[in-house]
Amino acid sequence: MSKRSLNGTDFTAMVLAGAQRLSQYAEHVNSLNVFPVPDGDTGTNMNLTMTAGVNELKSNGTGGLGSRAGVLSKGLLMGARGNSGVILSQLFRGFGRYAASYEELNTVQFAAALQSGVDTAYKAVVKPVEGTILTVAKEAAKHAVFYARRTTDVTELMTEVLAKAKEALANTPELLPVLKQVGVVDSGGQGLVYIYEGFLAQLTGQVQPDPAVQGQAVEFAPAQPVKLAADHVHASSAQAKLETEDIEFLYDMEFFINRKLGGVPGSLFDEDQFRKALSQNGDSIIVIADDEIIKVHVHSKAPGEVLNLALLYGEITQIHILNMREQHRDLLTAGMDAAPMPELFADIPAEPARSADPAKLPADELAPYGFIAVASGQGITDIFTSLGVDVVLSGGQTMNPSTEDFVKAIHSISAQHVFVLPNNSNIVLAAQQARDLLEGERSVTVITSKSIPQGIAAAFAFQEDESVENNTENMMNAVAHVKTGQVTYAVRDTVFDELEITAGHYIGIADSKIVSTEAGLLETSQALLARMIVNGDEIVTMLVGEEADEAITEQLQAWIEETYPEAEVEIHSGGQPIYYYLFSVES
Repeated sequence: MSKRSLNGTDFTAMVLAGAQRLSQYAEHVNSLNVFPVPDGDTGTNMNLTMTAGVNELKSNGTGGLGSRAGVLSKGLLMGARGNSGVILSQLFRGFGRYAASYEELNTVQFAAALQSGVDTAYKAVVKPVEGTILTVAKEAAKHAVFYARRTTDVTELMTEVLAKAKEALANTPELLPVLKQVGVVDSGGQGLVYIYEGFLAQLTGQVQPDPAVQGQAVEFAPAQPVKLAADHVHASSAQAKLETEDIEFLYDMEFFINRKLGGVPGSLFDEDQFRKALSQNGDSIIVIADDEIIKVHVHSKAPGEVLNLALLYGEITQIHILNMREQHRDLLTAGMDAAPMPELFADIPAEPARSADPAKLPADELAPYGFIAVASGQGITDIFTSLGVDVVLSGGQTMNPSTEDFVKAIHSISAQHVFVLPNNSNIVLAAQQARDLLEGERSVTVITSKSIPQGIAAAFAFQEDESVENNTENMMNAVAHVKTGQVTYAVRDTVFDELEITAGHYIGIADSKIVSTEAGLLETSQALLARMIVNGDEIVTMLVGEEADEAITEQLQAWIEETYPEAEVEIHSGGQPIYYYLFSVES
């Protein structure tokens, strides 16, 4: 189907088709993760990220292509999960920036928008790795720029883009040896190819359910929010301590301002002034603005004034207002556990230590430091809480918090400076993206902890009376001196670094490398620790998972004490899923 340009309607249809295609094959993308572990989640993260963008586009996507691309970008940005999701959001963020001033895109402009997305994504990654989704996007965009000079047909161009993307995907094992070793292509690159397949199917009028997945309805329901752990989410512990009348800013408001519609002529939007005006009668303020759309979240005691202020700049859409006093009374009346927390602020602490917006409080009313950590398992959560962490986001390898989860958590802490411990390599980018979004508004440092033991070591190294710079250095040094081990099970047969791995057998992972595999949990754990304990006088910490066998744990402890009599052994109930044991070894 020949097409000389893409308008806003075309773009929306392409994105929906691409998202549907990705959703259908998210599990296949998951299966391509290099490690044969049960929590490979590239497909899940890309699907959740794309779903957030689609929901935003379906709710607020109007007008020309540029306007809709901006709305999609904003949804993807806030919903981004995991490295693959953050990179995907950056690809469309750059695309949206280029397309912002266009109602429609011809072939040359569409190719330039793809290239802008690649440029933006590469800048967002500190150390880009070739043989990944970045390479697939780069090669496809480069070919698009070349081929756009030869055709005025967008459908023909997209055909070429997809073909080049598939070619680049097939070549990823040649660029990234670990892919070749395991015999798979890059999972993130495969996810992007599925999105591009949806784009082309829409352009050619061939958007049909795939035979392999016919009968499966694809719904873009909002992703389940990542809850705050520990006391911050349990209504029975937090709400009972809170007096209803103490909720000063009782109206939880969320809405969008369409700057292209309505508004008072001559009213120029100044984001800083807008925030200051909102803070006069509100807190928990989040404002995300571009040239056409402003997304606003605020807790206010004067909702009418908020709406009147917003009307100066455009037409208000998607208004949600909840009375938090009413919600609190309902919780108390229903017996705490019977009523759910309101969806719009379910993942903001129910009982913040300070009620005002931290960004607006005088410095002497703020704590010097605040902490956010990501963890999975009640025991691990309790450890972080005991170390002074203010907010523990529930998540980890099996569920990555989104950029918006981090933004909300940062806003909930009344501190001059906030440290974030992602505790997983696949969560670092989302945390950094949240930090960048709040630049100039909140002071945030992301400590690049890539495991729970590293995060615990960093929290131990923190000193309240030290400067931000010294604490950052001390925590990063602590992270660097911790050896991490994990024990889980294999979900498929494979060969990794000459280790023959059998599905269902246990595998031991030392600092992101599989080093042991046996049919028995005890034997696998012993072989892993033998690789980690070098001098024999280290401190060995075991975090016991929810599915670990108590008898095996006791046998493992006895083996460590007998084999390494100089080692100091600590055992804690971590309660983490998937991983039977998390080990840390420190000298």
